This record gives sequence, C-alpha cells and structure tokens, in this order.
Amino acid sequence: MSQLDEALRKFEAIEANLVKLENLWDLLQKNIPQGIVFGANPVYEDALRSYERMLTGLPLIDGWKPKTIPYDLDKIAQNRLDAHEIGELTIQIEVDRQIEQPGKELREYRFKFDQKRRQLIQDKIVQLSNEIDELLAKLQEKYPIDYSDRVDIYDEEDVKRWDEIIRNTRKDLDWHLIRANIKKIDVLLGNSVNRPQRWNDMERHLSYAQINDLRDIILYDWPSVKAGIKESLYTSNEPIPVDIQDLSELVASKPSGNIITKLKWENLLPTDFERLIFNLVNLEQSYENAEWLMHTNAPDRGRDVSVYRVYQDPLSGVIRQRIIIQCKHWLNKSISLTDISSLKDQVKLWEPPRINILIIATSGRFTADAVDYVEQHNQLDSAMKIELWAESRLETILASNPALVAEFGLR
Repeated sequence: MSQLDEALRKFEAIEANLVKLENLWDLLQKNIPQGIVFGANPVYEDALRSYERMLTGLPLIDGWKPKTIPYDLDKIAQNRLDAHEIGELTIQIEVDRQIEQPGKELREYRFKFDQKRRQLIQDKIVQLSNEIDELLAKLQEKYPIDYSDRVDIYDEEDVKRWDEIIRNTRKDLDWHLIRANIKKIDVLLGNSVNRPQRWNDMERHLSYAQINDLRDIILYDWPSVKAGIKESLYTSNEPIPVDIQDLSELVASKPSGNIITKLKWENLLPTDFERLIFNLVNLEQSYENAEWLMHTNAPDRGRDVSVYRVYQDPLSGVIRQRIIIQCKHWLNKSISLTDISSLKDQVKLWEPPRINILIIATSGRFTADAVDYVEQHNQLDSAMKIELWAESRLETILASNPALVAEFGLR
C-alpha cells in the first residue's frame, strides 16, 4: 500500500466520523422544542451521548477541532427562561447562538477537512491528468479523428474496416490506461470535489470505446472535465501545515504512489452488502422511502431493498418509480441469464403496487449472455425495466461516497 493510498484511507475514516456527527447534530436539532420546555426526551439524550463520544473520532486540523458539546434540554429551557425574564433581545439572541455553536463548529471543521483533502490530492491529480493528455495524443495519432469518416452499413468491406478499428481500439493498452487513470482520479476526488460537467459523458464514452467516443473525449469530455477539476482544486489558498499531531502532518509529507481502485468486497458478509446498498440509496436525495426487508438468504422472493426513485419532470411534475433492489454478494460466481430470468419472475410476487424497475446489485459480475438479455428486455414494451449494478459500477458510485467506503472497510 502506498503512502498516498494509506492517507486516503485515513481521510475516509475521518469523514465517516464527520458524517455521523453531522447526522447526529441534525437529529438533535429536530428534537429541540420551541420555547421554554423542561422535561426528558430519550431520543435527544441518546443522540447527545453519541455526539460526545463521536467527537473523539475527529483529529485536529491545524491545531483545532470542534469541542463544544450540545446543551441538554433542561439547560436550553433554563437559559431561555433566564433570557425571557431579563427581557433583553441581545441576551435572547446570545442564547440561540450558544445552542447553535456545535453546528457552527461542525461546519467549520467540514470546510477545513475538504480544504485539506483537496490539498492532499492536488499533485497526484496533476500527474494523472498529464498522463491522460499524453495517452489521448497517442490514441489520436493511431486513430485519427475525421468527422467525414462514417461507416457505410450497406458496404460489407466498409463495415469490416470499422469493426477492425473498433476491435483494435478496445484492445489498445493506452485506452485501458486512460480508463485506469480516470478511476484513480474518481477515487482521489471523493466527496470533497464535485464531479465536473461531462464527467458521466466521458465515463460512458470510455466504456463504449469506439472511434466516435474517442473523438468526443478528445474534443469535448476531457477538456471540460480537466478544466472543472482544476477550478475545484485551486479555488482557495491552503494553509501551511504546522502541527505534526494532526492532519497537516499527513498532508505535508506529500505521500505518493499508486491509487487502489479495487474495493475489498471479500471484507463484507452478505448482510453487510445489503446494508451498504441500503445506505447508498438512503443517502441519495433522488431516492426516498427506502426499506431493508427480510434477512439475507431468507425466502425474500428476490428482493432485499425497496425504494422509490423520484425525479422532477418539467411538464409532468414529480414522478416516482418503485424499485426493488436484489443484492447478490457473489465473489466467485457471475450472475447468469438463468439467474436474472428467475429473479425477474420472482420479483413480480411483490406486486402490487407495481414495480417499475428491478435493480440487481452484485459484488461480482454478470455473464455476457445476461447483459445481452437485459439489453434486449429493456428494448421491449415491458412495464418493468432492469438495471445491472456490477462490481465496477458500484466502485464508480462509491468513489463519490468515501465515508461509506471507510465505514464498511472496503479499502
């Protein structure tokens, strides 16, 4: 394991603790009553205990970390009562500020944390970007981009010519090196840097690996992505590390080395994999009402997670699609056509309400005939579509969720 990869793991673990603290603070705020209210609230009390314990999981950043513990509810009520009896607005405002102080400190820590993480990855991002520039230049030289060059589907020789070009492109080592560097950049960016425009377009073109995809990557995708990453990384001045007891020491050491994009799926039990998928959709704003149903290996009729995907259509308004996610933690076996056909039939037992989409998520892979079957199925006039989340897709998704990667010990 390289120094940089080890540093990223530490940042991921710290972010996992920070996310938990942020969630606890949200829970505490929701349970603070309006006005002057004395009394017990077990939910608030448990969250307060957890908050104080979780605060120890944050290291110093430039010699500082959040220290303020939220008030208990009786203290909040007493301070509000005292301010009310005094009758001065400034004192009432100060009481509210004291109640909000832990949240303010968390926001400050989040800012500093993201700043440090960007500083950590800057040099490696520049190195990988320069390598991608060189690799694209080599590919463009080997496969010149020509807008006027189109395949004549009625000309057998021309079809053979294009098939040969596509086969050579997909086998080209430089193409695979570009994909590897993009995956490394994805891991480096984590949650501290938003993915720039055309990032998804570039990933799609890289997966198709045809001449027109190479053209779009060179002319549109990569210039936009590279500029967006640079803008995100260099928008603020990073403080100089001064304290060897905190994250600054780690950043100042400038760790280097290869980035491991492969996740350690073998660290998970089947129940862990289900919980990972549940947490993943539960954190996304475009998903709601997630339910983790049944137990692993139980006769669950082909589903492990039920959730609704929500999106806003400019003409039709809010649209909700019911989704069943079948989780398969298969490390040594690919999901076959037979498996998918069986799952497709089993999942219908859970209707009504109607299921719009079946997602099959696996820590392994799908066989080629299974992928072909799903592509053909989705082209039919079928009420239920099927999505395949293979290991590679989950690794791409989780690159934007380093807190989950750390929480489940996937590195």
